[in-house]
Amino acid sequence: MLGDNEGQVIVIMGVSGAGKSTIGKMLGTALSCDFLDADDFHSLSNRDKMSQGIALTDEDRMPWLEKIQDSLRKRLLNRETVVLACSSLRKQYREILRGSDPDYKPGSYTSCKVKFVLLEGNAEVIAARLQKRASEGEHFMPLTLLQSQFDLLQADECEKIFKISVVLSPEVIVNTILDMVTDSLYP
Repeated sequence: MLGDNEGQVIVIMGVSGAGKSTIGKMLGTALSCDFLDADDFHSLSNRDKMSQGIALTDEDRMPWLEKIQDSLRKRLLNRETVVLACSSLRKQYREILRGSDPDYKPGSYTSCKVKFVLLEGNAEVIAARLQKRASEGEHFMPLTLLQSQFDLLQADECEKIFKISVVLSPEVIVNTILDMVTDSLYP
């Protein structure tokens, strides 16, 4: 998959606290490619809302997703590979990101250059991680919004989203994703 020199996007997705940034940075390093964090694309008003415990609406998310799409499209047109950490909780949001691939036809998941890896975990494990991050002052997303993220999460089997448990060590998760990518096990 990486040998085709066409570039690709690997989106590490999941709820806040799943480890998207940690895994994404490690994967970007392992693949010698850029890592992008979708949180860096949020407007100040989105960040303020979330830090106040106010869930974002689709109206809040659309400009954010479009900014990410534009950045990814430029990279794909330059045949670059990039790893993106992005919640991508709803199919509608993933379709916008898939639209970064100039050749993407809706529903053609196997040929799309934007692939998704879902970091799966139960609410208790993720809540403990968010509490730890909050106590260390590391993130603007409060624990109170976690359930709203689980409520939004959709992962249809037809989308060919690769799923992996967050309880595995980061090294095991990254190596599993690398195997998937380099061996073309992921359609």
